[in-house]
Amino acid sequence: MSVTVVKDGKVLFKKGYGVRELGKSDAVNTQTLFAMASTTKAMTAACLGMLVDEGKLRWDDPVTNFLPDFQLYDPAVTRELRVRDLLIHNTGVGNADVLWAAMQIPQDEIIHRLRLVKPSYSLRAGFIYQNIMYLAAGKVIERVSGMPWNKFIRTRIFEPLGMARTKALFKEVTDANRAKPHVEVRDTIRLVNSQLEEGLVDAVGPAGSVWTCPDDVAAWMQCMLDSSRYNGKTLLKPATWAELIKPQTLVTDAEFYPTQQLTKPVWKTYGLGWFQHDYRGHRVNFHTGSLTGMIAIHGQLPDQKLAVYVQGNLDHAELRHALMYRAFDEFALGVSRDWSADFQKLYGGIKQRAKQAERKADSTRVLNTKPSLPLSAYVGSYTDPLYGKADITLQDGALHLSLNNIMSGKLEHWNYDTFRLNYDQFWNGHDPVNFVLNTQGKISSLRWGGAELIKTPDGTDKNTSGR
Repeated sequence: MSVTVVKDGKVLFKKGYGVRELGKSDAVNTQTLFAMASTTKAMTAACLGMLVDEGKLRWDDPVTNFLPDFQLYDPAVTRELRVRDLLIHNTGVGNADVLWAAMQIPQDEIIHRLRLVKPSYSLRAGFIYQNIMYLAAGKVIERVSGMPWNKFIRTRIFEPLGMARTKALFKEVTDANRAKPHVEVRDTIRLVNSQLEEGLVDAVGPAGSVWTCPDDVAAWMQCMLDSSRYNGKTLLKPATWAELIKPQTLVTDAEFYPTQQLTKPVWKTYGLGWFQHDYRGHRVNFHTGSLTGMIAIHGQLPDQKLAVYVQGNLDHAELRHALMYRAFDEFALGVSRDWSADFQKLYGGIKQRAKQAERKADSTRVLNTKPSLPLSAYVGSYTDPLYGKADITLQDGALHLSLNNIMSGKLEHWNYDTFRLNYDQFWNGHDPVNFVLNTQGKISSLRWGGAELIKTPDGTDKNTSGR
């Protein structure tokens, strides 16, 4: 991992720890590139702010002013949605990450399929974290500026701040001095050796595809603490910078971090690309980043001119939270608490309860049952306009599933017509897959991850574009 701390315009601490890849001796240093993941979102919001400063858009302009084809499930929400709403997770659209994490389709098609996602709540009546709206924000930047988001962010943020090693997209990361992702599976840490898995996030780049290192990110940290100023350059007008960190919407308990059980905030909000809460009478602006095998956190105590940035290459290593609060206490507030022990207990308890829940689910399995039909009857293609295509094949006497040629695995019979999908991509674990029979006793569909994919009658593919 790496840790960077800045205060009062100076770098107080900047150091790398551990190795870039398990089993190899290449050490992490201040030039090692890690994924910024969702800490990218604050940069995308700043890019939109620059266009606001130039008078090319306003925060409360309708999204359809810039993306005429943009459409959500509810036409009324489509009409009312504002640019600001793309950044604050309040559109009513629930998590739709399957559109980039479980398939490879063009960015415009990802946005097009949003019209198929039924709302989870009414517009601005709740908060559910949403990555694809940031992709739409990136498309607004492209439409207004005339250049793709990845070029805009490079020319308007990376270059002015001297962030020479920082890359906007994973596909641009060719330097050997980069961290490799790792996941802990059954108490064993394993390398995620998949360029495809790492590259999927590029499809929603404005939500989380930037890669950076401590030597570069220190400039971004100082810039965001100092009204967007750095080395004589100013990225944003003061009022626009203030808008970025102004509370925009309330965050529900269910959508906030388990850390609230220890920090006990009075209020929890979301700005433009920043979570916020109170801590010891001070406002904290922060955001985590999580991709398969990679983590980040960027935390600020703005009234103390203090910021900390942590990156790591182990999936959901929640030490990041402990380090952030430790930095706040150590470098600004003059208090002492063993955050490492407290967070280890908190997240250790969460992990233990998850294991107990899985054991409880396993205990409901009905033993000594058989599928309703011969395994060959389950073979075929299953489609859904939103979720894409699942292909079921029979190999060596066992069923195998391939979802959009991205995720695959063996189907182990569980009970009746329910199977357990053990992913070839081990970091995904396993999921239940349930087959549904029609009134003629034939397989009509399969259910996976909350979706129902319909079996094509002759094995040919139906149109899955959603159009």
